[in-house]
Amino acid sequence: MMNLQGSWVAMPTPFTKDDKIDFAGFETLINRQIKYGTSQLFVLGSAAETTLLTMDEKHEIIKEVIKMTKGRIPCFFNASAMTTDQSVELARYCENQGADGVIFTVPPYVLINQHAVHTHLDTCMSAVSIPCGIYNNPSRLGVLVRPETIKKLSDDHPNFVVDKEAQGSVEQLVQVQRMCEGKVKIMCCDFPHYSIVLPTLAVGGTGTANIGGNIIPEEAAKYSRPWTSMQIMEECREEYFKWFPLLQELYTFSNPVVIKAALRILGLPGGHLRKPYEEYSGQKLADLEKMMGEMGVIDKYGVK
Repeated sequence: MMNLQGSWVAMPTPFTKDDKIDFAGFETLINRQIKYGTSQLFVLGSAAETTLLTMDEKHEIIKEVIKMTKGRIPCFFNASAMTTDQSVELARYCENQGADGVIFTVPPYVLINQHAVHTHLDTCMSAVSIPCGIYNNPSRLGVLVRPETIKKLSDDHPNFVVDKEAQGSVEQLVQVQRMCEGKVKIMCCDFPHYSIVLPTLAVGGTGTANIGGNIIPEEAAKYSRPWTSMQIMEECREEYFKWFPLLQELYTFSNPVVIKAALRILGLPGGHLRKPYEEYSGQKLADLEKMMGEMGVIDKYGVK
């Protein structure tokens, strides 16, 4: 199965000014990620305004993005939906189209117990043979997938390859790594309030599932490397500390609001938001642009 590691960038969904899917913009952003050393892509996640897309739009994105990425960079798609049956249907669509892998979450808002969490994820993983992962994000979903549940799923599903962690407990990271013994790769979010990038790599995690790589892809790739040597560990820590203030700025509001504003500043596609999101503007936008300028992001990545 796939050995996920390094920088796994959660991509936004680019829209045109008239609110259509911007597939030319998608291709530009994907090519940029490949150029700067990103290891994998994650499409239709929480940074992608996925709850604001219709199922037809999701199908179209899956189909077209696979064409753009196949054989060039591994790409996982979020196959989560409001029900187990809908999640299974979407995952099977991804598999039939040739996706490299799919990610499942606990359905939002329903607040199910751990037995129901296991049943849901077990059913979803059993429905496909391609690599699978979970996105463990209790702040958005309302439920934490506990280490014991992850361990049980790992024992039963050889295609369960990655745990994308977005929560603030280092104990969770230790327990997953200890119980699963590396069979499930841990890749964490880069939310500064949690600050679990360095702890994840320290306990044996293999990288980050990040949004920062949308803006600083080469730098995110450097601070997301698994710690296979003291030199890499020191370089990772130095790079992460350097870019931490920008990550704080990028997470000022819920994803992808600030990410899309930063893309606009760089002259890249993907800057338009769907309602009910509001555009990042005024002094906040000016502060973001100033920081990006002072840190050399605009000089390096800006499109002239």
